[in-house]
Amino acid sequence: MRIIETIAEMQQAADNWRAHGERIGFVPTMGFLHKGHLDLMRTARRLSSQVVISIFVNPTQFAPHEDFDSYPRDMQRDLDFAREVGVDAVFTPNLHEMYPEGFQTYVTVTEVSKNLCGRSRPVFFRGVATVVSKLFHAVKPHLSVFGEKDFQQLVTIRRMVRDMNMDVEIIGHPIVREEDGLAMSSRNAYLRPEERPVALRLGRALALAQDLVSSGERQVDAILGKVSEFIAGDGAAKIDYAQICDPNTLEDIAHIGGPALLALAVWVGKTRLIDNRILQPSG
Repeated sequence: MRIIETIAEMQQAADNWRAHGERIGFVPTMGFLHKGHLDLMRTARRLSSQVVISIFVNPTQFAPHEDFDSYPRDMQRDLDFAREVGVDAVFTPNLHEMYPEGFQTYVTVTEVSKNLCGRSRPVFFRGVATVVSKLFHAVKPHLSVFGEKDFQQLVTIRRMVRDMNMDVEIIGHPIVREEDGLAMSSRNAYLRPEERPVALRLGRALALAQDLVSSGERQVDAILGKVSEFIAGDGAAKIDYAQICDPNTLEDIAHIGGPALLALAVWVGKTRLIDNRILQPSG
């Protein structure tokens, strides 16, 4: 497995693969890999002949009060995992390589980034779109795999690729959950043992919402009221947002007339967790 640290070397490798007819699959990550990441890599492995992952904790998607400095990192562990999955190359640029002195160009996807996480994390999606654009220019992939747990991120990247005519196929991968139902995330490592049962309420609340819709409930306010009470009624968790949206535009809806995205962001102690589900009305 090749370790690549510079954009120039990464571009040269990509050009060589393309010249020899190879199909490049790419999985961007911030490291501290878990089973969800590995499943993304396996999907890329099935669909391409050369698999590249990146490991880069991107500072431009963190606000000053967020956890950039404390974000979990373990490069050797990550490289071991990538090697086990059969990754061909790991792109590990440093901060200066990605954002050299005088850097001043950013990518903003204006509408789909406004709602949900965009409200409480106003710099997040500009940072995500910028770094993913730069990574695409470095890796030159034919396809890139993103997890559906970060649903708004997936929609944002798809919109950017479409709007900017980027020749990259974006593939969404279903949410990977731990055995107890918690959506896999690097930030799960922050949870204390006594907080774990509270964190499990997110997945159960999504199931509750689907049960309500399957039983005929279509009013969003009624569904969100019961979801919010289930998650935070005793004060053990704090809801950042619980919203039901159009899954394509991410605009709030008041009535469910077709598939609808229920998206959650919840603070459990000092850990912010996100989860989502597409609610499917019966019939």
